[in-house]
Parts: sequence; structure tokens; C-alpha cells
Amino acid sequence: MAIPACDEAERIEACLAALAGQRDRCGAPLAETLFEILVFANNCSDGTAERVAVLAEGMPQTVSVVTETLSPDHSNAGWARKRAMDLAAARLIERRCFDGVILTTDADSCVAPTWVAASLRAVGDGADCVAGYVDGHPSELLRLGPAFLRRGRLEDRYLAAVAEIYARCDPRPHDPWPNHRVSSGASLAVTLCAYQAIGGLPPVPVGEDGALAHALECAGFKVRHAMDVTVTTSCRLDGRAKGGAADTMSLRHIAPDAPCDEDIEPAFHVARRALYKGYLRRLFEGTQLAHGQWAGRLGLTDPQAAALAELCNRRGFEEFWRELAKASPVLGERIALRPSDLPRQIERAGMLLRHLRRVPADVSRTAAPDDMFPLSGWFEPEAA
Repeated sequence: MAIPACDEAERIEACLAALAGQRDRCGAPLAETLFEILVFANNCSDGTAERVAVLAEGMPQTVSVVTETLSPDHSNAGWARKRAMDLAAARLIERRCFDGVILTTDADSCVAPTWVAASLRAVGDGADCVAGYVDGHPSELLRLGPAFLRRGRLEDRYLAAVAEIYARCDPRPHDPWPNHRVSSGASLAVTLCAYQAIGGLPPVPVGEDGALAHALECAGFKVRHAMDVTVTTSCRLDGRAKGGAADTMSLRHIAPDAPCDEDIEPAFHVARRALYKGYLRRLFEGTQLAHGQWAGRLGLTDPQAAALAELCNRRGFEEFWRELAKASPVLGERIALRPSDLPRQIERAGMLLRHLRRVPADVSRTAAPDDMFPLSGWFEPEAA
């Protein structure tokens, strides 16, 4: 268990207490030796390490704390998590636990009572990485006011619909519906084997969690976005990482109708993207991807499509998809949405899902996007 912590003396007790009370799904406490906890106290000036040392005396699990001062270039959330997870990996190797799992959460988060058990169960079912579902701490959410809460509820409703659209258009056997589409450092578990295979956590200042999931998928590992692996995290507006979640929440608290994240796009655009991703993945899995089957539909020239097909056959589907989304004028188009746009998009997503739920499984596995949605104009460019 790897927990990066920077000046978290006030919140680390709740984080550790949640880990101390881990249980199986029948309610029995987990064995004390099932997991160890490593707190990486970096660049702290508030006594975080000392607080952890005191709390460790009452913990059923072994708790160790590593104190370091990261250089200015590395003093960020991404590098802190990487260092924490690398230390956890080294500990597993030292103990010769080569089939071990590295779990990570945040020092200002509280995992659910079955978080460890549910994460390990998903790994046992075949996942190489488990991304849990993260929500804000309820009382802290309420304190942010009704406008902020209303925005969050709208976004959550829409993102749930988006996740189902992708699950039906681009089904992944290892990540079945119900699932979600976020990989957050507040709730990740990854096998030591997979972690080593990709060279560890990508060294980026922010967004290291999503970068990890992407690197794993590009390498052919299975990432499960589990709804039964849950965490509540702080909703504070004075975060430790510049450009992180706290900065985003602060902006939305000041301006409740500020634009949504880039990946929240109109429902028809979501469906178009998901349909093509599923269709092209099936082509790739069935044989080597040939560009003649899809180039024209996505606005690519033959040379562009040939180069992308070669990339796909050489580097794998996920890397191909990322580059295709950049090159295609059809897939690359993005329309910014605001929370005030979401009721209309939720309604449209519902219409799309009612159609998708009626499509037989054997048809959805073989159909091209145009066959799945024959209604003309559904995917024409539109304003939000």
C-alpha cells in the first residue's frame, strides 16, 4: 500500500483508520499480514511523518514511513506517487512477493471498508489494474453549496450514461458494465508484474493515474474500472498539486457553469466515437487492420490511414486509437459543454441507450457504425 503525503498531518489519521478497518465482503477483518502500508512523506513541514509514526503504534498492519525532500523539478503529485509506488514495488521484491499487488490511495482520502478485498478480488478475476470509483466526502460536498452540488450530480448522471454507451459500443470482457471511465490515484491497484513491465508509473507532474492506465492498456494489460471499489476523497479547494483536482473544484465553486472537462462532449459525438472505437477494435482483433475499410468515413487520406494502420499493427490498438483521434477531423472535433447543456445531453444519451439496449449482442459484435445507427443526421456536426 503506497500513500504519498505532503503536509497531511491533519488528514492522515482518517486515511489510516479506514485502512485499519478493512474487512472482507462477509464483514470479517482482513488478516493483519495481508498488506503493509508505506507512507511517503515528501516535502512536509507540518509533522506528517511524526504523526504517522504515532498512529502506526495502534495499527493492526505494519506501517512504515519514508521521509524525503523532492527536488523542485520533482516536487509534484505525479513524482510523489511514483516514488511511493516504486518503494512499495521494491518492498514486494525484497520479500519475494512476485505475485504481489501495489495499491495506492491519497492521504486525504478514506477507502471503503471492503476496498482492499474488492480490489484483490478483481485482480483474482483477471484484472492487471483496478481503478476504483471516487466520490467527494459528503459533508465537504454539502459545504460547497447547492450550485456546486447540482453541477456534480448532473455531470455524474451524464458520465454514467457515457460509460454505458462505451460499454455497449466497445465492450471489453475484462471491464464489463457496470463500470466507470476514470482512473484516479485515490484508488488504484496494479500487479507488480504489470507495474514492472511498463517501467513503473509514468513520470509526469499531474495526470499520472490516467497515464498509468493508458500505458498498461497500450502494453496489453487489463484495466478494470470497478464500481464496488470505492473511496471518498477531500473536496478542499486548497490542494497540494498545482493544476490538480482542487484547482478544478475551486474554479467550479467560483463559476458553477464553467466549462466541463474536455472528455464531456455531446451525446451523439460520444456515441460516434464509441461506435468507431469498438468497430475498429474488432477489425484489429480479427486480423491486421487494413485502412481501406474505414479511412473515408473518418475523413482521412489513404496515406494517412495507411500510416495509422501500420502503427496499429506495430504498436497496438490503444496507441493507434490515440493517434487516430488526433488525425481524424470526424473524431478530433470537440465541442465544449457547460453544466447548463447537460440536461439536454442526458436526454439524448438516454435515447441512444434505449436504442443500444435493443441491439442483439451478435449484431453489435459485427455491425459497422452506420448499421448500428441508420438514422440519417444523428452524427452530423451540431452545436451543443
